[in-house]
Amino acid sequence: MAPSSRRAVVTGLGMVTPIGTGKAAFWEALSSRRSGIRPLTAFDASALPCRVAGQINGFDAKQYIDKKERKSIKVMSRTIQLAVAGAQLALDDAGVDKAQLDPARFGVEFGAGLIASELEEIGPPARISVDAHPDFVDLDKWGAEGLASMPPLWMLKYLPNMLASHVSILHNAQGPNNTITENEVASLLALGEAYRIIARDLADFFLVGGADSKLNPLSMVRHSLFMPLTRRNEDPERACRPFDRSRDGMILGEGAGVLAVEELEHAKKRGAHIYAEIVGFGAAFDRGCKGPGLARAVRAALGDAGIAPEDVDHINAQGTSAVEADIWEARGLHEVFGGCKCPVPVLAVKSYLGSLIAGSSTTELTASLLALEHGKVPATLNYEEPDARCPVPVIKESQPVTKPYVVKVSFTELGQCAAAVLKKW
Repeated sequence: MAPSSRRAVVTGLGMVTPIGTGKAAFWEALSSRRSGIRPLTAFDASALPCRVAGQINGFDAKQYIDKKERKSIKVMSRTIQLAVAGAQLALDDAGVDKAQLDPARFGVEFGAGLIASELEEIGPPARISVDAHPDFVDLDKWGAEGLASMPPLWMLKYLPNMLASHVSILHNAQGPNNTITENEVASLLALGEAYRIIARDLADFFLVGGADSKLNPLSMVRHSLFMPLTRRNEDPERACRPFDRSRDGMILGEGAGVLAVEELEHAKKRGAHIYAEIVGFGAAFDRGCKGPGLARAVRAALGDAGIAPEDVDHINAQGTSAVEADIWEARGLHEVFGGCKCPVPVLAVKSYLGSLIAGSSTTELTASLLALEHGKVPATLNYEEPDARCPVPVIKESQPVTKPYVVKVSFTELGQCAAAVLKKW
């Protein structure tokens, strides 16, 4: 593709997180080093090996949806509700008059993942089909009797593309619309796609983000079986320890992070406040999850931005607190930044939130955008003892921003990687 003169900037931030909703509350918690990880109370988790999470208390989707549209909440799972709330907050922060947007050039790009069914909906048909034999599912009964007991619109609550669908419907966004289902990296890939669509002159304004909530019995059981979750239940606020030697596993959370992204001249014309410009993006696959693939993604993003590793103020890492994931992430970052004369520090926002899975990347990125805005980078929580296998300089205390560029990285447990470079405006 020929180089484009069209540039993409971030003009609005919307976040719903365990440490606060909206940018003011979110930044205040980061500045105060206040964790959002606490004992899980959304359901009785006493039988699970991991009983702590980044849980949002007191969330009410009705606060973010116009009264005449609230009937749609009945077909929104919690994940969708979080996405809709984040989108409304981003629009409010961007100060955009939707009546002045061309609907055909107003796009939506979202990261999403598997949305577990709520037990009150899937429980009755499941009980019918097992018929007191928990090791056997009678599919004939499931079809003949079980399905009839399920709400008729059941499936519409749990399809991953429904985050973007509801956001588009509520805001009359008729431009490019896509959902990326790629675990942790999903919303960062969504940002990269919006950035490139704007450059190709196919849209002027986007809502870009991701949302997720795994804090229900089905998801927590599944993740307890197949993911390296922490067992540090007795001390929730200190349980998420990215890159620290004593880390023992990741922590699940819930939330949404949405950005208003628009073409530069479009933003200037309406007098928008600009947080940062998206200046580079790269993606790669890290076969075997050893680090070189992540390094390629970062180098591609830096090359797209036309900058060197030394130009970066800080890296917004994935930092899951899982033992092996932190090792190979640190190895990949060290491959790119390890040779810098002045170490490029690393921020791990999951230490405050836990993992928001598909909502992680854009939510975590807002921390760096606010850092650029306020001139200081918050500390990573619970980094107390360096791990020699993680050769990265983790930010232990808040420090001033001294350079205009930030790099956000993300990846999946199978090795799909992405990196974005943003520049302070």
